[in-house]
Amino acid sequence: MTSTLSPAPAVGFDVAAKQFKQLIGGDLVDGAATVPVVDPGSGEHVASAPVASPAQLDLAVAAAGRAQPAWEALGYAERGRYLHAVADVLAEHHEALAQLTTLEQGKPITQARDDVSWSIDFTRYYADYRLDPEVLRDDEGGYVELRRRPVGVVGAITPWNFPLFQAVYKLAPALIVGNTMVLKPSPTTPLATMYFAELIKDVLPGGVFNVIGDGGDVGPLLTAHAGVNKISFTGSTVTGRYVMAACAPTLKRVTLELGGNDPAIVLEDADIEKTAEGLCTWAFANAGQVCVSIKRIYAPAAIYDDLIDAMVKRTAELTVGHGLDPASDVGPLQNKVQFEKAREALAIAAEHGTVVTGGSALDRPGYFIEPTLVRDIVEDNPLICEETFAPIRSVIAYDDLDDAIRRANNSEYGLGASVWATDIEQATEVAGRLDSGTTWINHHFQLTPDVPFGGVKQSGLGAEFGRTGVEEFTDVHVVNIKHL
Repeated sequence: MTSTLSPAPAVGFDVAAKQFKQLIGGDLVDGAATVPVVDPGSGEHVASAPVASPAQLDLAVAAAGRAQPAWEALGYAERGRYLHAVADVLAEHHEALAQLTTLEQGKPITQARDDVSWSIDFTRYYADYRLDPEVLRDDEGGYVELRRRPVGVVGAITPWNFPLFQAVYKLAPALIVGNTMVLKPSPTTPLATMYFAELIKDVLPGGVFNVIGDGGDVGPLLTAHAGVNKISFTGSTVTGRYVMAACAPTLKRVTLELGGNDPAIVLEDADIEKTAEGLCTWAFANAGQVCVSIKRIYAPAAIYDDLIDAMVKRTAELTVGHGLDPASDVGPLQNKVQFEKAREALAIAAEHGTVVTGGSALDRPGYFIEPTLVRDIVEDNPLICEETFAPIRSVIAYDDLDDAIRRANNSEYGLGASVWATDIEQATEVAGRLDSGTTWINHHFQLTPDVPFGGVKQSGLGAEFGRTGVEEFTDVHVVNIKHL
């Protein structure tokens, strides 16, 4: 395991000197205050971002409300043309948006480039998407048609681990069906989203897309706002409960994509080398800061030691460093709070388990944690039963497959899971018994715009992507005709 030092930022403009602004009603505006944004790879201040006042939030919601009827009236084809134009802007500024994402979020530049590429792909997919009316009955008794109407103004709240991508994958499906949006990015990663909003200011009609800044207290105002018809929230389960409660008085529609403590179950016939590579890839991507990343690995006792040896070898080959360094495989944690939580997790690992690789915070500027594997740890340990949002992963032995499935399901979370095996029929049977919104077989964390994604239990409510996800941005309207 090697480490690199921080390279000079190369976003293409002077980030520190740039005046980042909010987008409200088609205009770029300053905030009522500002919040500092820190490069997690160096711990240094890189820019200031605007923070909305309650009055500015009101202006943004009002602008979205005024713009919505005309936007809906355009129809699918014209709205789709606008979204393709948005995708063109993303493509034109691909590298700057990727580097800005890395600078504020920390992830390796290759992963940030993927974020922008996914944003383009999702936008183009939804630009061509249609929710056509569905005929439910057409007989001598009458005609019944199911239609989908936009909910109106959508309030979107995005977290700090995929700041740009999550903004775009909420925006595109909401807009294609006729909604408008007020989006609030995380206070620690607002820059790429605000720059994106600036780039498309003149692409979309004024008020269709609004971006407001947050210093930590704007979210509750947005979720409770009487002018917002739906909230699409991605973040922690704890915050999700507050969001749901804030939506209750106005009966807002709400979609919650929340935390996860994803298990991976390895079967005895799994290819050890290929499985080790896949497990390490999806355990340590984005420094383990992914709600749906692999966090608990259950391996049969017969191959437990061999699998751990293979994973240790893979983990030791990872290079930890600043995300703008192309040699880096693993970047820093995004903020100091997460860094301190990770240090606590490392202490638990050392005291209650056997650390087989990693196990330390790096003694250098920034928030770096070595990719860490832990074995011989009991099931009720916080490292197992709580979501660990850091590159620290536990490998747990099992003797009985039914017991492993029971243990994997013994969690308040149910976002994703994966099964690793050669016998696909057996793996599929195991997958069907896991309590998760998605279960992958021989891979993990594949998200595509055509496949619904969501959680069960405390991992969320509703879904994103696919027809199911698009319908989350609509209300049902039935036209029922009786023949005379």
